[in-house]
Amino acid sequence: MTKVAIVYYSFTGHGTAMAKRLASTAESLGAEVRLRPIADDTPADRIAAIPPAAANAAEVAEYPVATPEDLEWADVVVFGSPTRYSAVTHQFQAFIDTLGPLWGQGKLADKVYTAFTSSQTLHGGQESTLIHINTMVAHFGGILVTPGYTDPTKFVDGNPYGTSHATGPENTEPLSEATLAALDVQVTRAIAVSRRLGA
Repeated sequence: MTKVAIVYYSFTGHGTAMAKRLASTAESLGAEVRLRPIADDTPADRIAAIPPAAANAAEVAEYPVATPEDLEWADVVVFGSPTRYSAVTHQFQAFIDTLGPLWGQGKLADKVYTAFTSSQTLHGGQESTLIHINTMVAHFGGILVTPGYTDPTKFVDGNPYGTSHATGPENTEPLSEATLAALDVQVTRAIAVSRRLGA
């Protein structure tokens, strides 16, 4: 059974919605899935003042928080972070910075990695965020599996580096059918490549 760790940070819940779709699709393909949000250090009063953030905080409270062990366990790692000034959030980066011991032992190598992101605007640095995550994978010795243009649906969402979603100016835009299809293609491809490597 392919083991998939979905390790992500979400503030207003779009990342959580994307992660849940990825998890559902992976499970439908027979994978064992760990859905793991990254711990949030945002002050509680700021979260409470933003309704989507408060709702997301309540939802993810039921999930175990991501740990380095989740990556060691996995065959496939799906990373997710909102875009902040064309890069990942500091919460996501702080988690990556805890991986040094595993990296030093070579325990992050030879796994399949893929990534997703969201931002308020359609071209708000999404591709550079995904490329930033993909570059981290190179340091791990990981096997980067992007969706590319390997499926007709990818010509609709148009992002070969991963899956991205525009949340809208009020951070309330739901996932589109194109985004959902892109997430399905991405995790399906990652699992298929991992299984071929295992064979």
